[in-house]
Amino acid sequence: MISVDNVTVEFGGRALFSDVTFNINEKDRIALMGKNGAGKSTLLKIIAGADKPTRGKISAPNDAVIAYLPQHLLTTDDSTVFEETTKAFSKILDMKAEIDELNHQLETRTDYESDEYMAIIERVSEVSEKYYSIEEINFDAEVEKTLLGLGFLRSDFIRKTSEFSGGWRMRIELAKILLQNPDLILLDEPTNHLDIESIQWLEDFLMNSAKGVIVISHDRAFVDNITNRTVEITMGRIYDYKVNYSQYLQLRKERQEQQQKQFNEQQKFIAETTEFIERFKGTYSKTLQVQSRVKMLEKLEIVEVDEVDTSALNLKFPPAPRSGNYPVIIEEVSKRYGDHLVFKDARITIERGEKVAFVGKNGEGKSTLVKAIMGEIDFEGDLKLGHNSMIGYFAQNQAALLDGDLTVFQTIDNIAVGEIRTKIKDILGAFMFGGDDINKKVSVLSGGERTRLAMIKLLLEPVNLLILDEPTNHLDLKTKDILKDALKAFEGTVILISHDRDFLDGLASKVFEFGNKQVKEHFEDINGFLRNKKMENLKEIERKGK
Repeated sequence: MISVDNVTVEFGGRALFSDVTFNINEKDRIALMGKNGAGKSTLLKIIAGADKPTRGKISAPNDAVIAYLPQHLLTTDDSTVFEETTKAFSKILDMKAEIDELNHQLETRTDYESDEYMAIIERVSEVSEKYYSIEEINFDAEVEKTLLGLGFLRSDFIRKTSEFSGGWRMRIELAKILLQNPDLILLDEPTNHLDIESIQWLEDFLMNSAKGVIVISHDRAFVDNITNRTVEITMGRIYDYKVNYSQYLQLRKERQEQQQKQFNEQQKFIAETTEFIERFKGTYSKTLQVQSRVKMLEKLEIVEVDEVDTSALNLKFPPAPRSGNYPVIIEEVSKRYGDHLVFKDARITIERGEKVAFVGKNGEGKSTLVKAIMGEIDFEGDLKLGHNSMIGYFAQNQAALLDGDLTVFQTIDNIAVGEIRTKIKDILGAFMFGGDDINKKVSVLSGGERTRLAMIKLLLEPVNLLILDEPTNHLDLKTKDILKDALKAFEGTVILISHDRDFLDGLASKVFEFGNKQVKEHFEDINGFLRNKKMENLKEIERKGK
């Protein structure tokens, strides 16, 4: 068992949270929830030992292994993918090397009666006991299974880590964590760079193979599937629920309603008591009663109602100029890079007002086809954009195209027109730009902040064909809901590349699956697609078994 004991964190005299206490048991799958800025990532770093609290401590058994995956990291560049991942077993391999070295010393030394010789015997006995208590592992087989599960190809194993994007390097680090078989896995936004199949693999691993888990994630479906406990940080303290995220939302609502009821009753009592004191404070016969009630008010502990985010911002896209009946028509389009075939003979017709999802493993051509639609790359086949198609495009590199010399506010103020200009601060606040953040220069923003700003910019431009490539990676649950509602109400056409099932649920009515050099059309929503996909996979396993 690992325990968090009275942990307090203060910045500049202000407490981020105070006296946080809870235990983490084996098989606990904890969702760490709270609004942005509540201190979730800070608490995770403290449990990992990467940060220290102002007061309090983390208690764990001496041999406990705590593995931490932060949001942003870089692996070293001097190894292949397979070599880097094998470092997960470095402690075990180091133990074996130490045993070999100590045994070599025992064989070559002749000072059998010396203290040094006896110390070597004790050390080799101690390390050997630890080493041989570890279950025998086929390191190469475990590395291969984990890398394949996280979406790597066998041909990737010998490539240098420097050849991969940050998202793929994050997967390497995740593989190393999973292979260590830690007592506690700490994950901060692990699904941001995973495709749907890799997320399903990770869910299966965490539910069936992991010990303790604490996860911060804005992927509601992922959190619901893997967790059995929810710890919420709010107003500097925590609430601990022994349920998953969806059940926690209901219990939190009931808790806040109860708090509000108690608060209202207490305020009524205070008002009545104050009125009594004011009315009778000069009356001799009531002096003792007045004094008693004054003391009662002084000792009264005021009921606090936990913060409820009531800023239900109803964000709407500008009216979409009318496009032709078929904004996108793709006939037998193929794409190659040299000898590498990405996909062949893709056929897609998207009607005006349709909202469709592009899904599939990374590297199967989703973003490539979008680049073809945007006219950014050449291709074989016929691709037509319908009459008056006006495209709004959000890609991962969109953030890099922002003007670094402008402030956050200026970036949006320069494109906002009409009534929306009166709501710029509200919109920026909904996308987590609060207070002085709006006066920051774009050049000093983090990657996540730039991504959110680029998203706001896109929301305010009048277009009729929206193409969004992983739009939710840096958005919290509330902001994702705002974006999802805006997209539902959008009258134009939408193409979504996303691994976020909860975001796609109720939004995309059709799914195009990229895989095996093909693009396959599914006339169903994301839930229907995933149900059928699992059935297909089971049949494939059965066929292989036969």
